[in-house]
Amino acid sequence: MQRVASLIHLNAARSLKLTGKGVGIAVFDTGIGRHPDLTMPGTRLQAFVDIVNHRKDYYDDNGHGTHITGIIAGSGQASQRKYEGIAPDSHFIMIKVLNQKGEGNIEDVLAGIRWLLAHYKEYNIRIVNISVGSSRGKHFDETSPLVRGVEALWEEGLIVLTAAGNHGPAPHTIGAPGNSRKIITVGASDVMQTGNGRDYSGRGPTESCIKKPDIVAPGSNIISCQPVSSTPYGLYGYSYDTISMKKLYHSRSGTSMSTPVASGCIALLLQQRPYLSNREVKIQLKKTAVDLGYDHSRQGWGMIRLDRLLYM
Repeated sequence: MQRVASLIHLNAARSLKLTGKGVGIAVFDTGIGRHPDLTMPGTRLQAFVDIVNHRKDYYDDNGHGTHITGIIAGSGQASQRKYEGIAPDSHFIMIKVLNQKGEGNIEDVLAGIRWLLAHYKEYNIRIVNISVGSSRGKHFDETSPLVRGVEALWEEGLIVLTAAGNHGPAPHTIGAPGNSRKIITVGASDVMQTGNGRDYSGRGPTESCIKKPDIVAPGSNIISCQPVSSTPYGLYGYSYDTISMKKLYHSRSGTSMSTPVASGCIALLLQQRPYLSNREVKIQLKKTAVDLGYDHSRQGWGMIRLDRLLYM
């Protein structure tokens, strides 16, 4: 996260005392596990909705959702802020739509969307982070229930971000719901910046010739939260100082990780300018993105950077 902070110029936000306070974010993923940066008493987890197994208490039987939420909103307290999230004072709800294998189905995603449409005002949710997408070979055009579902969130005024997918670098590798022309599709910027590694980020255009992705952000080798034991070990009533950092944090890569980076940045923007609509946020992203010198099919408008997003 320190590398990410440097690349997106997070210090520009912190100099304005922006931490995402007051901004609510809904995360569609595998759940959220116990972690001192996310679920200690007094932290900002406001609701957990389990569409998959219908359990009441929060959990993450895969780890993906905990990692994603840590990138957005982790307090960093267990790492002396080394792995602090982009918007550590934002509040969040987790909607579990993916199972232990990180797999899901359209019906569960749509059920999560219906729940959110009914409750987002209650939790002051402004942003929806969907770091999931259709698998390679699955065909979901713009008329599919999945795409129409996420667009219903957008039409309600929510700012919806989703991953471009990891099936690049060939053209037409943007997955659903990232092929929606309305929502914000996020690709990974790392390979373009370093020239090292495989360029996995999904590329446009979509099959409907829509230019995608919209924006790119760092997504490779991101160290963030992973769930610790579901028992009180290292959490409630115990000191987590003695827990190995390897048990608290780990590294993941993908456009799934780029998406919460962008979501966190938008939370900072909304703290600064809470009056912005989702369309105005999208325009601000387009206007302030840093051109990395590649085609739109690879980089979208460019890379998100807070020294421009918040100052222009």
